[in-house]
Amino acid sequence: MSKTIAVLGATGSIGCNVLHCVDQFPEQFRVQALTTHTHVDKLLELVKRYKPEFAAVTGRSPADHDINLFQDLGVTVFTGQDALTRIAAKADYDLFVNSVVGAAGFLPTLAALDRGKEIALANKETLVIGGELVMKKAHEKGITILPIDSEHSAVFQSLMGEEHQAVEEIILTASGGPFRTWDRERFSQVTVEQALNHPNWSMGNKITIDSATMMNKGLEVIEAHWLFDVPVEKVRVVIHPQSIIHSMVAFRDGSVKGQMGVPDMRVPIQLALTWPERWSSDFPRLDFDTLRELTFTPPDFQKFQCLALAYDAANRRGTAPAVMNAANEAAVQLFLSNVIRFDQIPELIDRALQDFNHVSKPDEAELIRADQWAREFVLAKKS
Repeated sequence: MSKTIAVLGATGSIGCNVLHCVDQFPEQFRVQALTTHTHVDKLLELVKRYKPEFAAVTGRSPADHDINLFQDLGVTVFTGQDALTRIAAKADYDLFVNSVVGAAGFLPTLAALDRGKEIALANKETLVIGGELVMKKAHEKGITILPIDSEHSAVFQSLMGEEHQAVEEIILTASGGPFRTWDRERFSQVTVEQALNHPNWSMGNKITIDSATMMNKGLEVIEAHWLFDVPVEKVRVVIHPQSIIHSMVAFRDGSVKGQMGVPDMRVPIQLALTWPERWSSDFPRLDFDTLRELTFTPPDFQKFQCLALAYDAANRRGTAPAVMNAANEAAVQLFLSNVIRFDQIPELIDRALQDFNHVSKPDEAELIRADQWAREFVLAKKS
């Protein structure tokens, strides 16, 4: 029997890799829904190829001519800010693959969980913004959220067959990004082009900038805290420039388990699609004849202030992670638009965290309000 899937963010780097994995097993998967933010032409090509019943465009509303092209193919098209949530609520799918970037992925995940659907999650912001709400709903529905991020997939795999109480520490590895060896004083001169030049991974612009500031790792710390039900202080980050060990779990008897592989997102994606089984693939394998070193160093929290801010927000809980995430999204966009300097990104996030009147036990509406406030705050403070 084939598995029907909805792919949010189908035209992004993760979404494209998801569809590549689907292509390897055409008899086992049926694509039911595809979405994009702005790449309407690319989405139309995918619709023609995969023939889903639903599609969504979340950015600028497409022209009537474009909508007609989708409808002529028998596809129901949703547009606007709530398009992803409508897809999650209306489409008939078995597996909900959330690979959109940013806070836009939060509400659709909740909508899919409400329907009791399996979740394959690449959108780490879902758990950063509302981890407590999301995991509570997942537990109530008996749903295991399958991580797509290479780091969380590595932890997920390392925990297979283990008792939760035996976990001593989760160790997330980080490449260190393009500025791992730079002095902090040079950060004020970082250009957009330099920040987008990641040494190991090919990702979208926003995630690549987050990797350069190490905010991406901070978001992953919060995600791991909720996903694996461990205290924040038991989630540690180490710099591993080779990106071969994708993350590790340390146990109370002194053992450490990790997952290794070449830096290829298709490996964790395919596992999420086929779990609880492992299917064959033709993905590149590690060559131990040429692999020369695996090195590890602690992160510099003074240099990578975004990582420190993420830990601080995680410990403050409540609305703090949502404010931090939204402020970061807004600041990164300003940097990509050459409005602010690279080193001003953590400054704006810190100011937003300090100025917001935080709520300790927020509901869904309060989290959305915190998100909107932080974006407006950063845009107003940019000068």
